[in-house]
Amino acid sequence: MSDFENKKVLVVGLARTGLAVARFLKDRGAQVTATDLKKKDELGSYAQKALAMGISLKLGAHEIESFTGSDLIVLSPGVPHSITPLKAARRAGIPVIGEMELASRYIKELIVAVTGTNGKTTTTSLIGEMLKASGCSVFVGGNIGAPLIDYLNSGTHADVIAAEISSFQLDTMERFRPKIGVLLNITEDHLDRYNDFRHYVRSKARLFKNQESTDVAVLNMMDPAICELESGISGQRLYFNIDNAGHHFMPETRHGVVIRGKEMICSLPGKPPVILSLAKFRLKGEHNLENAAAASLAALLAGAGRAGIQMALDTYEGLHHRLEYVGNVNGVQYYNDSKATNVDAVKRSLQSFDSPVILIMGGRDKGGSYTFLKEPMKKRVKRLIAIGEAREKILNALGGLTHGEGTSTLADAVHRAHQAAAPGDVVLLSPGCSSFDMFTDYAERGEAFCKIVERL
Repeated sequence: MSDFENKKVLVVGLARTGLAVARFLKDRGAQVTATDLKKKDELGSYAQKALAMGISLKLGAHEIESFTGSDLIVLSPGVPHSITPLKAARRAGIPVIGEMELASRYIKELIVAVTGTNGKTTTTSLIGEMLKASGCSVFVGGNIGAPLIDYLNSGTHADVIAAEISSFQLDTMERFRPKIGVLLNITEDHLDRYNDFRHYVRSKARLFKNQESTDVAVLNMMDPAICELESGISGQRLYFNIDNAGHHFMPETRHGVVIRGKEMICSLPGKPPVILSLAKFRLKGEHNLENAAAASLAALLAGAGRAGIQMALDTYEGLHHRLEYVGNVNGVQYYNDSKATNVDAVKRSLQSFDSPVILIMGGRDKGGSYTFLKEPMKKRVKRLIAIGEAREKILNALGGLTHGEGTSTLADAVHRAHQAAAPGDVVLLSPGCSSFDMFTDYAERGEAFCKIVERL
């Protein structure tokens, strides 16, 4: 008999992840109800597909009775854990888990889990390419594209699961234990969802909570927040960094990857070093070198070969909306970095350019401080154009450092940037905010930017 036979399970959030969870549970005999704050017409095909599967729907509001009357509650990643019905359910002793936790209990394959404030999607995708180029079958998912539960629904088999994991997913984990866990960096983000930065750091550290001595933690040795928490990690620790000063890689007791110029040296315990070239690596910015180092180390540990890793490094073109080159208009280069939804991501993007930048920032504020951008703003930004709900806060913090102005729409911001730009300049959309004040997600915002630029 299935673990869920005749169990009343409530799925909270009915978008792609919620629908996939509902299908998984329904196939295993559960009595599934899905609840969402959106109404049926707002959910479109998701609601129609759920009804066709025989899923009960509670839409337009979260009814406490639906929560307290369940045997199990499964959350989609975007649902805040502080909503009143969830608190009532927990008080009633009803287990609450996330989609990632549910899926991981049924996945037997090796899991490489990647988290961090920035770079998760690029690193996870790159790990997937390295494994594929090495002849491994791999499922790439989690917080990137397909939820993990889709792997189980598909009925296919992969050698390795490469999973991007968000802090929201880690908050609802219990037994999740990745064989290889990668922590890229931790900087201020989602402070609209967390009490403070320490709370957010603790959330990221949960990736390693259930690891044992036979598991591996891949860590950024140059990140101070990560260095503070590494002593609590039970798995074997391997490190990555960029040795710009040409110093010795790291203490003899440590192993991992170091980048020196255009060369990457992978040092694993008991094995000869693996030397990789970055001469053909196409992604801009030092942060993408860090992503490449972390990906190479994780892929090597997961079974990728040197030739496959090198092929992926040579051919990988990056992802949409992450420092994506859009085009050249009258000698001005336009870049779409809509995925930069926090301040640290904007800083990393600005550091990727030597040319003067006209920066378009703004959207829905996430609770962090924009003053973190003061130094790169002084060095690189000739004009700041702020949009969306956060524009006044952004201009108050940064407007005095360069020519700053605000506008209500993305289209007007691009046209103002076009008028102000001179040949050799860069126009960069790097919002530092979520998109939900004006767009459904960062992808829609990025696509809108690209279309506006194409019409110039």
